[in-house]
Amino acid sequence: MSNEPATKTAETGHEQEAAPTRPPRRVPVHLAIRQYIQDLIASPDYAPGDRVPSERALAEQLGANRMTVRKAIEGLVAAGVLERDSTSGTRIAMPRVTRPAGTRTGQGVGRVIADGGGVPGHKLLHFEQGHASPRVAERLQIPQGTELVVFRRLWSVNGTPFCIETSHVPAALVPDLAIEDLLREETQSFYAMLKARYGIHAGHAERVISAGPVQAMEGRLLDLKPGASALLLDLLIRDQSGRPVEYVRSVNHPQLVVFKTASTDLPV
Repeated sequence: MSNEPATKTAETGHEQEAAPTRPPRRVPVHLAIRQYIQDLIASPDYAPGDRVPSERALAEQLGANRMTVRKAIEGLVAAGVLERDSTSGTRIAMPRVTRPAGTRTGQGVGRVIADGGGVPGHKLLHFEQGHASPRVAERLQIPQGTELVVFRRLWSVNGTPFCIETSHVPAALVPDLAIEDLLREETQSFYAMLKARYGIHAGHAERVISAGPVQAMEGRLLDLKPGASALLLDLLIRDQSGRPVEYVRSVNHPQLVVFKTASTDLPV
């Protein structure tokens, strides 16, 4: 006989036994611990790169078997949330951005981040009407002194700054481009704006990747020590006719950015 209290139906007034409740499904212990760790590192007390409590400390704190705690941590390592270091223990994984190193283009930094599962963010650092220096003029294949639009943006992934990009665009190609256009939150992809407003389709990219020291301002913005090296990207964007439309100098945090070429089949 059920111990649930009886209730009366509204129509007949007869007593009716309440339907038995289904017992709650138990969550496996390692999954509960895994969720606990995720909630822990999501608090303001932790940031990417910080160490998390050891297996022993977590086991004692939670009253759990150490092997169960290890299983929970291994699951978070496999998911890319945590990373193990043979010398310093387990840390919160730093967000990484995989950027293309091939010749195809059409994707801005924001799209690359979003496609990788991250949350893109950007901050406009500088905007001006300038003139092409000898180096920039050579890259854009325009006369020295040609009027340019120059803007610099700081890019972040999941709130962590990883890249500073300075773009040089011939002013004649973007005659009404204003600072307000780049301050809008929805302006993630400059290439999408080029296509929608000016009918310019970014079709080909020439990339030169190197390593070099960061300037003082770059180091402060990317949280790099003075004199530290960064991944430097010189990027020339051409439209579908082959005309240069943008020259970019990109400074990338070496621990947060990976450049990857497209895979190709080798001849047998």
